[in-house]
Amino acid sequence: MPGFELFGDDERKEVNEVLESGILMRYGFDAARKGRWKAKELEAAICKELKVNHAQVVSSGTAALTTALASLGIGAGDEVIMPVFTFVASFEAVLSVGASPVLTDVDETLTLDPQAVEEAITPNTRCIMPVHMCGGMADMDALKSIASKYNLPILEDACQAIGASFKGNYLGTIGNAGALSFDFVKTITCGEGGAVITNNKSIADSCDAFSDHGHDHLGKDRGADLHPFLGYNFRISELHAAVGLAQLRKLKTFVTMQRERKAILKESIGNIRGISFRKLPDPAGDNAAFLTFFLPNEKAARETTKAIQAAGLSAFYWFDNNWHYIRKWNHLKAGQSLYGLHADQLSQLQKLNERNFTQSDSILSRTISMPVSLSWSIDNTREKAQKLSETLSSMAGVLV
Repeated sequence: MPGFELFGDDERKEVNEVLESGILMRYGFDAARKGRWKAKELEAAICKELKVNHAQVVSSGTAALTTALASLGIGAGDEVIMPVFTFVASFEAVLSVGASPVLTDVDETLTLDPQAVEEAITPNTRCIMPVHMCGGMADMDALKSIASKYNLPILEDACQAIGASFKGNYLGTIGNAGALSFDFVKTITCGEGGAVITNNKSIADSCDAFSDHGHDHLGKDRGADLHPFLGYNFRISELHAAVGLAQLRKLKTFVTMQRERKAILKESIGNIRGISFRKLPDPAGDNAAFLTFFLPNEKAARETTKAIQAAGLSAFYWFDNNWHYIRKWNHLKAGQSLYGLHADQLSQLQKLNERNFTQSDSILSRTISMPVSLSWSIDNTREKAQKLSETLSSMAGVLV
């Protein structure tokens, strides 16, 4: 992680084909584009690679989540259950369709705790949205069982986990719909981009129209299209799609590289007292973008994070992160928005100030993640693993 680390001639070739045609928009201009349809090619390639029936590429992972929520019929007065550990885009998308995010505890998978999900369900719940964080996966069997019990759709936020799987099925393809992100720091990148994936044709048709101003794309040209419902401009450009097409062809290679390098790092610290690892419901399906481990307590995690960084290695301490954990989402808890939020949304956000997320605090305050780089050689990875091992071993006094 991320794909930009291995950007090269393959990406340039695809982009140059778009530049040669001069057609940067994904729709129309049929004659001038010389048979080049990069967005369509990328959609077909995603379907083939991830073994899913439909893909709609859009301008970002946030746009993918918004498009998927709208296509699932989620809107004003509805509640969407999502985890307290995610990226801010997850709740931004929920709010953007007029629904209310219901923030819920994570467990040691660092994803939705199934028990907490069931406890959070109300008569207004309309969707469960697991977020597959840091390349790993939620317990999809447990979440599907709950969703079936309460007749709720599942929207998988797989923006950080493309290429990861659960029991043989790619993340994003297990629920009713899934969202992927191809931004600059994801496992594969378009620069900016995303996709909705689904096996449901009705959802796919809605995504196709919603992401392009409601165009039904059934006319001979855009001027002949009808508009069965309102939509927005979440289109991807041909330039961005071209980059993603080249990157997608490398996905299996990227994931294999990450897994090899993560295994080296993990082995180097596996026997150090006081270290335990993130729970993965299907370890074989991890896309291995991060090595994530737990320390005995918050003090140990803070001191160890500083020591790892002082050793010249990268380490994320999510508990203090203002992008990814509810603790620093003050703007959300205050309902600070440039446009007016409706009463249901403000009421739900106000509850965040009163709720106790002790379970998640206990887990995230002990959590460190180390990103796995595609730019590392195997020898370089072994050197980093040795440095990581030495650093953690030197912290024996606090790892108790």
